[in-house]
Amino acid sequence: MCTNVAIIGGSMTKFGQRDAWIRELLAEAGEKCLRDAGVPPSTIDHVYISNMASGEFEGRTGVMNALAHDLGLLPAYSQRIDQTSASGGAGMYGAWQSIASGASEMTLLVGGEKMTHTDTATSTDVIASITHPDEYKHGATLPSFAGLTARTYLDRFDAARESLAKVAVKNHANGVDNPKAQFRKRIDVETVLESPIIADPLRLYDFCPVSDGSAALLFCPESVAKEYTDEYAVVSGISGATDTHVVHERADPTTMRAVEAAGSNAFRMADLTPDDIDVAELHDMFTILELLQMEALDFAETGTAWKHIEDGRTQRGGELPINTSGGLKSKGHPLGASGIAQGYEIYEQLLGKAGARQVTAETGLTCNLGGFGNCATAAIMEAK
Repeated sequence: MCTNVAIIGGSMTKFGQRDAWIRELLAEAGEKCLRDAGVPPSTIDHVYISNMASGEFEGRTGVMNALAHDLGLLPAYSQRIDQTSASGGAGMYGAWQSIASGASEMTLLVGGEKMTHTDTATSTDVIASITHPDEYKHGATLPSFAGLTARTYLDRFDAARESLAKVAVKNHANGVDNPKAQFRKRIDVETVLESPIIADPLRLYDFCPVSDGSAALLFCPESVAKEYTDEYAVVSGISGATDTHVVHERADPTTMRAVEAAGSNAFRMADLTPDDIDVAELHDMFTILELLQMEALDFAETGTAWKHIEDGRTQRGGELPINTSGGLKSKGHPLGASGIAQGYEIYEQLLGKAGARQVTAETGLTCNLGGFGNCATAAIMEAK
């Protein structure tokens, strides 16, 4: 058994519309990650691929075997992990487990998705398959859940509609300084509030884009990490949890029980509290989700996260910078890659490699969601 699991390498490709197909995207991130860590392919025992829908989007399956071949990782054990839009976070948990259990001494995790080549109707249908069939047949989509929940939150807590717009504005501003982000342009509150309505009260700029891209992380025991580098991060807490698949069965749609459970377990494992976190990457597929996760993770009391947005606490220069990468909103959301890209941003921040996005951080957290909080994985990382 290994009690201290380290991350010694990471990479992220450019997110956005890419000419490369899924096999090429995965290989690009995997190769860059190995090079970043200075680790030869022959040392890899396990390789995990986080991917939701290569079969549906591209008609391509067996991506884990293909990557093992393409990177020269044979005879490493390979496995694909699908947990819908939380596939990246689930991959981090799986890679951590492979090291912590003692089954592997070097595990490569790569996540990716190729989505932009399909028409809007096709990609919408694939993503909508996350929802329960009974909800889907009545037209209840992820955007509609977001709109209904946002309206409930704004009305119940007398929150300012502008606070949701300011989440998008903040994350776009952070994305400007991320060379791998899909959208590298600043926006203002007026732009958000005047954009087309998608699911009232949410508008176009409250939603993340459809994206291609990949990201990777390399895991090993801390004892092995010291053989390769003096700078690495340790996963001190990690946990996953599941909420109801049928969203309307939840007692309160503004309460993300899977995030609460995953977060509290991760904090307990790390022997840390929310006050100990210096930087966080949250799953802002919709702007309302950033607020709901802040409250579920105890970064803010129930009904008050919007006030923290208003007072600048989550800005890059604030007390708790959130989504310094640009978040899903600006960086992009290639489903299987997103959770790993969150981990990569925290890894870069902890090692002081985030460039213009750099904040002062020794401890960071990621939270990756499946569907509208149907499942979640939270991870806490510390610099060593």
